[in-house]
Amino acid sequence: MVPRAVSTLQSVSVIACEDTRHSKKLLEYFNIDTPCIAYHDHSDQKSTEKILNRLEVGESVALISDAGTPLISDPGYRLVARARNEGVEVIPIPGACAAISALSVSGLPTDKFRFIGFLPAKSTQRQKVLQTLKCVTDTLVCYEAPHRILATLQDLSDVFGCDRTGFVAREISKTFETYLHGTLGELLEQIKADSNQQRGEIVVVIGGNVTAGEGLPNDAEKIIKILMKDSPITKAASLTAKITGGDKKQLYQLALTLQNK
Repeated sequence: MVPRAVSTLQSVSVIACEDTRHSKKLLEYFNIDTPCIAYHDHSDQKSTEKILNRLEVGESVALISDAGTPLISDPGYRLVARARNEGVEVIPIPGACAAISALSVSGLPTDKFRFIGFLPAKSTQRQKVLQTLKCVTDTLVCYEAPHRILATLQDLSDVFGCDRTGFVAREISKTFETYLHGTLGELLEQIKADSNQQRGEIVVVIGGNVTAGEGLPNDAEKIIKILMKDSPITKAASLTAKITGGDKKQLYQLALTLQNK
């Protein structure tokens, strides 16, 4: 908790919490007795309206989540979007963010990265998403639930290759925080062998594809970019393959990467 966060929470009219019981422990620690109301992913439209009504009459509202920064895979998007649309000023109070904290100590490139939130819970859907990210050269950052970490690392190894570099941060800033660095295959085996690593809040950081685009003709990217403006990516990849003689599958992966930038 930065000092600005403490003073803000002490001075606002009300605090909207993901879980009021959970937040009370933190607030009591800092001697904050501001009234709290519940606001989470399952809150209905009426909850949003009640908060907006408070803001309209001049009250100030702070939004906090159970851990980390609100809206970063945590509740709050609907409320902030509505507030913005209605001209209400929304100010961030910088604080802890697991994704950025993990990235900063991962040892992987930080100049270009992509946060992809939580991957799909089912393996088939997860693998489909990973296929679209296979050729991305940016560092990837995602959150994962403890009961899915092994399955996710297995899918990452299967799709990206077990030699791709990865990093797993668990329970950041808490008593049992751990940091593991290695290839995706090595991380999978380490976490398989230690059930303690299958608990808590987990961030996975994956190195970008350093070979994306290698082996393709020099002008392939330029051509496929032009074709993608007027054609679906499948057709753009097929036409580029015919023009350049490049591999159609590799060009399709390149097109997916360009589309997601």
